[in-house]
Parts: sequence; C-alpha cells; structure tokens
Amino acid sequence: MSFPKGLIFDLDGVIVTTEHNHYVAWKRTADQLGVPFSEKENEQLKGLSRIDSLKKILELGNLPEMDETTFNKLLTEKNNFYKDSIQNLSRKDCLPGVIELLDSAKEKNIPMAIGSSSKNAPFIIDKLELKHFFEIIVDGTMVEQPKPHPEVFLNAAKFMNLKPEDCIVFEDAESGVKAAKSGGFLAIAVGNENIASLADKYISSLTEFNL
Repeated sequence: MSFPKGLIFDLDGVIVTTEHNHYVAWKRTADQLGVPFSEKENEQLKGLSRIDSLKKILELGNLPEMDETTFNKLLTEKNNFYKDSIQNLSRKDCLPGVIELLDSAKEKNIPMAIGSSSKNAPFIIDKLELKHFFEIIVDGTMVEQPKPHPEVFLNAAKFMNLKPEDCIVFEDAESGVKAAKSGGFLAIAVGNENIASLADKYISSLTEFNL
C-alpha cells in the first residue's frame, strides 16, 4: 500500500468542535475559583489533559495547590457540566470534510484511529455515530504522558501495527503537533493557522485533504 498506511485524528477541533462547550465549562470552574478567564486564557488549555487544564487555571490565578479531594471534585463537576452540554451531539456536528475523508479511507482499507487527550473521546465518537470507522480510540485514560509527549499517537500506531513514519496525524493544537512530530509522524495542522509553521502541512479543514 502506498503512503499513508494509517490515519490518526485528534478529536476536538479536527473531527468535531466542542471547544466552546469546554470553554464554558472551564470558565464556570474559573469563576468559582475567582480566576479571570476569557477566551484568551482558554487558548492556553488547548491540547492539555483535564488535570493539566485545571492546574493551568490555578496557575493563571496564582492560586496555591489545593488538596486532592477538592481538586478531583472540581474536575468531576467540570466534566459533568461539559457532558451535559454535549448530550445532543450527532453526526451533523462533524466538521466539514470529516465524513468524506473517513469514507474514502475506509474504501481504501486504510486503518484509522483517534488519538485524543479527552477521556470523553469514546462517548463523543459514539454520539457522532463514527465508531465503525476507527480501529482504536486512544484517549486520556490510556496514556501516562499527555501531549506534547507522543505516547497517545505511538499507542495508536502500535494498536494498528504500523510504524509512526507510515501514519499521518491530524491535529489542531500546538501540543498535538509537537507530539506528532516528536513521535516521528507526519503532522498536518487543521484549521489553526497559528501552528501552521510547526506542522508538515497546513489545511483549513479536512475538505482540503485528498487521499
């Protein structure tokens, strides 16, 4: 088979956009803590795990480390609020070009995987009715090192029995592109011009990518 032998997709910002839902949920948490939080601050959370996102909010507010019980309670409350806000997700919420690319890859028997920091990835993929496209979904529960460490993508390639250099990673966050590049993958930045120079190629949406 010609290159690529496998495709790996970040989820949020590449397959679907729930960024605003995340922002509203994190702002709610920041407001509880008295930390000023706008979309500008939210940019610093993109690509981070849930735990690291909360740590970043504490850092932004110059707040001391909190006890584990309170920390975990805030994480749970944020995630429950976020999940409530995406209950009505469906296939129509997929970003432009997603279904067409997934269909094309499936027709060509090119294996596909999700490589996401989100622990909600299986839930979202199920809501979008895309589960049958993906050989594996590697999410935040399956890695010890979050992006920009390449573990999430390395695990995805391993599960597909492929080498990193045989796979393309689609990402919209700086930490994700750095993870892909450090892991030896070809990295395509999607929809985020700010990281175009970090990736091997930039496209505004998946409609611009043709197998």
